Amino acid sequence: MMKRKSYRRLWTVVILLCFISAMNPTSVGAFSDQIIQKGATGDDVVELQARLQYNGFYDGTIDGVFGWQTYWSVKEFQEEFGLEVDGFVGTDMKTMLEKATEYDKEFVHRMLNEGRKFTYYGGVDKNIQKGPVGSKEKPIPPAEKPSPEARKEAPAPKQPQPEAPPEDPAAEETPAEKPPETPDEAPAPEEPSPSPEVDVPAPAEEEPVPQDDDINIEKAINVPEGYSDNDIRIMAQAVYGEARGEPYVGQVAVAAVILNRVESSTFPNTASDVIFEPRAFTAVADGQIWMDPDETSRKAVIDAINGQDPTGHALYYFNPVTATSDWIWSRPQIKQIGKHIFCK
Repeated sequence: MMKRKSYRRLWTVVILLCFISAMNPTSVGAFSDQIIQKGATGDDVVELQARLQYNGFYDGTIDGVFGWQTYWSVKEFQEEFGLEVDGFVGTDMKTMLEKATEYDKEFVHRMLNEGRKFTYYGGVDKNIQKGPVGSKEKPIPPAEKPSPEARKEAPAPKQPQPEAPPEDPAAEETPAEKPPETPDEAPAPEEPSPSPEVDVPAPAEEEPVPQDDDINIEKAINVPEGYSDNDIRIMAQAVYGEARGEPYVGQVAVAAVILNRVESSTFPNTASDVIFEPRAFTAVADGQIWMDPDETSRKAVIDAINGQDPTGHALYYFNPVTATSDWIWSRPQIKQIGKHIFCK
C-alpha cells in the first residue's frame, strides 16, 4: 500500500513538472564556447545584449556590436551577481545569464531583420516593445525596466499586459522621413508632343537605393569555417599589438604562431585562451591588445587560418634586440622574419 502511494506521488510530481514546463516555455540561447569581449560582433553579442536588457542592465540598442555601453553593462552585471568583474563574458557569466533571463532568439532576430527599433525587457508584452518596420532611427519610449531589487530573481511566469493598440507607421512619418518623389510622381514640365513617327522611350524606373544597414550582425563575412568573428577580432588585435610595424609576411607569421599553439597539445585549444595565457604575449602585458586593429591585421589572420604559415610551424618568436630571457634563446630557431626570430 505504501509503495502504491509513493508511486502515485512520484507520478504526480512528474506530471506537475511537465505542466509547468508547458506553461513556461523558454527559448534556449545559442552562446558559442568563445569568450565574448569588447570589439566582438555577431550573434553572441546580440544574445548578450538582449539578455542584459531583459533584466535591466543594458538600455542601449541591440545591434550585435560589443561597444563601451555593453562593456560597462557586463561589468555591472558581474558585480551584482558576484562574478569576477573583468568585462569578459565567459562560461560563468553565460550560465548566470541563462539562469536569470529568457531569450527569444526568433523575436530578436526578426526585429533586427525587419529594421525595427525595439526593446527587450522581461515581463513586458513584446508587441509593446517593437517599433514599426524601418524604425531603427526613430526613438520609441523604452519599456519599463525592472527594479534593481528584482534583477537577481529568475524570470517567473508573467500575466500578459493589455495589448496596446497597433501603431500606424504612416502616422509616425514626418516629411523628412518620406522617400523623395520619383520622376514618375513629380509633375513633368509641359513639352510639345512628339511626332507619331518618333518613338520616345518611357523613363526607366529608378532602382531603390539599398539602405546602409549600420546594425550588421553578419560582419564575419569571409571568415573561414570553424572560426567566429570574435576569434578573428582578438587574433587581429594580437597581431596588430605585436607586429603592426612588421612586413605583411611577418604579421601572417605571428597569426600562424597563435594557430600553431591552438593546435598543439601543450597550449590551450582556443585563440582567446592562447592569447591571454599569462606572460604569453607582450601586447597583453602592456595593454596594446586593446588597440583597434587595421584591415591588414585582419587579412593576415584570415590568410593564416587558410593555411599560410611562413614560420615553418613555429610555436615561439622573439625580438633579438629586446629579448631578455635566456630560455627563449635556448629554443631551436627556424628562421627570422622582419625583426622576429621564430622558434620551435
